[in-house]
Amino acid sequence: QVQLVESGGGLVQPGGSLSLSCVASRSISSIYAMGWYRQGPGKGREFVALISKAGTSNFADPVKGRFTISRDIAKNTMYLQMNNLKIEDTAVYYCNADPDGCGLGSATSSWGQGNQVTVSW
Repeated sequence: QVQLVESGGGLVQPGGSLSLSCVASRSISSIYAMGWYRQGPGKGREFVALISKAGTSNFADPVKGRFTISRDIAKNTMYLQMNNLKIEDTAVYYCNADPDGCGLGSATSSWGQGNQVTVSW
């Protein structure tokens, strides 16, 4: 089982940028997919972004054009670069890893501890 540790959350003003990191306990090169979910106040957990083992990415509509996802295999780290942040981006952000091909966010996936991102004045 892969363990994930997140960092980089915090407070940012609308229009600003923030970068989240997710460090895995082992090599991420063989992980089928890694990505990010978020849960805003009074909302369920929703998909944000994904990067596959092949390096292809996918984004939820609300963040397309503003967020990018990347990984540094040598550092066992996945990143979420968030630009032009909006108030509605405020949420707890969770990184996730699919180690067995069952799908990101599946019952067998691993979750980070969560990081609060607050976008406000």
